[in-house]
Amino acid sequence: MIIRPNLHWFRMLLAWRGSVLPRLLPRLFLIFCISIIAVAGHDHILKITVKLSPTPFSLMGIALAVFLGFRNNASYDRWWEARKLWGQLLNDARSMTRQTLTLPREPIDPVDVREFIQVLGTLPHALRHQLRQTNPTEDLAARLPAPLFERVMASRYRPATLMLWLGEWVQRNARTGAIDPMAVLAFDRNLTTLSDVIGGCERIASTPLPFAYSVMIHRTVYFFCASLPFGLVDSIGIFTPLFSVFVAYTFMAHEAIASQIEEPFGTDDNDLALTTMSAFIEDAVRDLLAEPSLPRPQSGQEGVLLN
Repeated sequence: MIIRPNLHWFRMLLAWRGSVLPRLLPRLFLIFCISIIAVAGHDHILKITVKLSPTPFSLMGIALAVFLGFRNNASYDRWWEARKLWGQLLNDARSMTRQTLTLPREPIDPVDVREFIQVLGTLPHALRHQLRQTNPTEDLAARLPAPLFERVMASRYRPATLMLWLGEWVQRNARTGAIDPMAVLAFDRNLTTLSDVIGGCERIASTPLPFAYSVMIHRTVYFFCASLPFGLVDSIGIFTPLFSVFVAYTFMAHEAIASQIEEPFGTDDNDLALTTMSAFIEDAVRDLLAEPSLPRPQSGQEGVLLN
């Protein structure tokens, strides 16, 4: 994910990292070549001349802009909901850490308390790997006790297994009388909210936008951009390649951005920086325990955050 300070207007024009322009260059070059063919045909250099009226392109462009706007809104809603879920994960992790440190009516072994908070700080890492379908072995092995690590790795839904262990910790201390029934209810409410967060992330990851809708927009954009030069060449002549590429960039970039943020848990430049967010949540709970921060992913130039 790219996070930048407010750039000068000229630097914004030249921004490269985080834009979708690099992946669009081959497609824009194709539109440029088609525009050259349209200009050559218009000047009768070629034997075949194709001339189209610009009126249909005006009507089609308006309709296409509406559809692309709807597609972008749907994709951004998914991205923003995912961000809110991870914000809720931070809030719940802090709340449960505070409850662990303040609600027990009898002192709990500090090692036991530290283990609970350590597992709570590991939960975001397990969730990140599940959403991205990556191997969590290295991250989990460095943070979990060996028996729990083996139990978690043997399960299919590792964040849910960690939550089960957290619930068992609360139950175990409730049986010894260290945690009273009202405190148990407070813990259970936060565990339920954590479960809602995990379920919400799983829902976004497993339910993409309908493919038929996406492919219809994709085909329409490329047909419009490929045929546009033949509709412009009569009115603007040799400037057709310039305006055709600019219009194509506008429509193709909107589609590419929507496609990129539709899956907010990926590793594209504009996806959520889950690695950094996981480290931040873990650091937040360690801070309440008065423990030093672990090494965190560093920002690159111009505020680039590691995913």
